[in-house]
Amino acid sequence: MAVTDAIVVGAGPNGLAAAVLLARAGLGVHLIEAADTLGGGLRTSELTLPGFLHDECSAVHPLALASPFFRAFELGRRIDLVVPEVSYAHPLDGAPAALALRSLEQTAHRLDAHRAGDGRAWQNLLGPLVARAEGIARATLDQLLQLPRDPAAAALFGLATLEQGTPLRTRRLVGPAPAALLAGVTAHIPGPQPSLMTAGGGLALAVTGHTGGWPVAVGGSASIARALAEDAVAHGVTIETGRRVRHLDELADADAVILDVSPEQFRDLAGGQLPLRYRRTLARYRRGVAACKVDFALSGPVPWSDPELHRTATVHLGGTREQIARAEGEAAAGRHPEHPYVLVTQPTAYDPSRAPAGKHTLWAYTHVPNGSALDVSGRIIEQIERFAPGFREVILATSVRTGRDLAAHNLNYAGGDFMGGEVSLTQMLRRPVLSPVPWATPLPRVFLGSASTPPGPAVHGLGGYYAARTALSRVFGIHSLPYLGVRG
Repeated sequence: MAVTDAIVVGAGPNGLAAAVLLARAGLGVHLIEAADTLGGGLRTSELTLPGFLHDECSAVHPLALASPFFRAFELGRRIDLVVPEVSYAHPLDGAPAALALRSLEQTAHRLDAHRAGDGRAWQNLLGPLVARAEGIARATLDQLLQLPRDPAAAALFGLATLEQGTPLRTRRLVGPAPAALLAGVTAHIPGPQPSLMTAGGGLALAVTGHTGGWPVAVGGSASIARALAEDAVAHGVTIETGRRVRHLDELADADAVILDVSPEQFRDLAGGQLPLRYRRTLARYRRGVAACKVDFALSGPVPWSDPELHRTATVHLGGTREQIARAEGEAAAGRHPEHPYVLVTQPTAYDPSRAPAGKHTLWAYTHVPNGSALDVSGRIIEQIERFAPGFREVILATSVRTGRDLAAHNLNYAGGDFMGGEVSLTQMLRRPVLSPVPWATPLPRVFLGSASTPPGPAVHGLGGYYAARTALSRVFGIHSLPYLGVRG
């Protein structure tokens, strides 16, 4: 019988990354997943009609090419990642859509066609950050309580965040096209605009749009989970699905335990084993807004008014910078916006295998108050119709998941919050506790490695990777990390 040195609970991208690292280090690893399938936010299913494959959560992966873990894992050699020339687009009423191409120079040139000087303003803001993209990735894809390895990159990024996260942002991006273009990418991070965390997250994503790009995984996001699972199994990991762990005592036979779970679940799993002060800290962990997500099966492509929108997999809907700020502020204040910001992806434009010949899928969500059970698909459709008249006529079927549905589907999405917790400055510093090693817990053999730990949400695998790295050092005395790439 195989020796189990470590147990990983939860098979989302973070749990899978932890299992890969531990197994590559030569440990016996057992991975336990409550659902019947692996992947967490990396599942792809027929949610609407037979033959139409929809990503259940994450759909486009800006960090698949930037994450230090995925780069070491050589994800791009294991699956097909299609990178559109246009990373994201933003339609405007009565004007051509604003496009963020992978080329910063081409983006600036197109913005100048909207309004003289718009392109120069965009390039002046993002050019220095793109030039320091590696240093910015290292600073933003780790925890904030550390000395930056590239102080110049961190300083540039900090100054840009201070500008765009305050009312000063209106002084640089004056034109409606660049202002809306950045507001759309910034709204990936839910919360009031302007704010330091939404601005920082938006700028970091914008940098990836002008470097590696925003790829789509052929076959759906589940292909990323499969690549991770296949590597884990190839290096001896045993996988058990359909089992919900209810107490840490069930895992007593392992030297180390990595938990890809929320702070709320960790508190329940540990029971009275955690010190009172730590339990109280976890109890104060704040949840952010939820999402209402709609998947569409379509009889044809989206009838965008501006055909340039077909050049990207990702479209941000919501109008002007001011309109997006209003909608995001309402959601953060606990209200359902009448005219919401909507994030749309159209994967079949780049991966036709996800729908029958000539048909398409569309993925869309908007932010709603935490715990919301309201179906706002009508408002989402209205925003799409705003820039694609006739969209209703191409809808064959829909699948709607409210915030409450998302929470029932994945326990890590408490109240429908798929970001792993409120994305605020104080909580990014305390995620979930204020510590130089937040993946460690008061229980010496137990480590937390979910989206509720640094560097936070998105598909990068780093929460689990950092937790497993900490366990290797503290429990097993392994300080040199193993090779994670493809051999041969």
